[in-house]
Amino acid sequence: MEFTVSTDDRLDVVDVTDRVVGAVPENADTGTLTVFVEHTTAGVVINEAEPRLLDDVRAFLDGLVPDEGWNHDRIDDNADSHLRALLLGPSTTVPVVDGSLALGRWQSVLVIDCDGPRERTVRVGYTNASTER
Repeated sequence: MEFTVSTDDRLDVVDVTDRVVGAVPENADTGTLTVFVEHTTAGVVINEAEPRLLDDVRAFLDGLVPDEGWNHDRIDDNADSHLRALLLGPSTTVPVVDGSLALGRWQSVLVIDCDGPRERTVRVGYTNASTER
């Protein structure tokens, strides 16, 4: 299953938890759900979706990696986006228990776009635990 996320800012965080929950197959029992963003300047994480914390996430990533001064900037001026995404990773895995995502009370699945605004493709795949060897 896949869906598209639209972002509004250069560094943007979008809560996709509801869409990921909707990707759990009806016949799911126990297994894992992998959420993957197929872009080198975006990442997927699990964290709290509280608005002030999301502002802090943006400020943290912005402060951690300077916008300028990178070699790759000579090509397309977005090395900072690649480096921020490198820290985040392109995917996360969530356990599925009895057909439901096993997220903690405050956990949400977040797509972080480091080179927006743009549209991002997110792929979600379910693996049933009984088919794993």
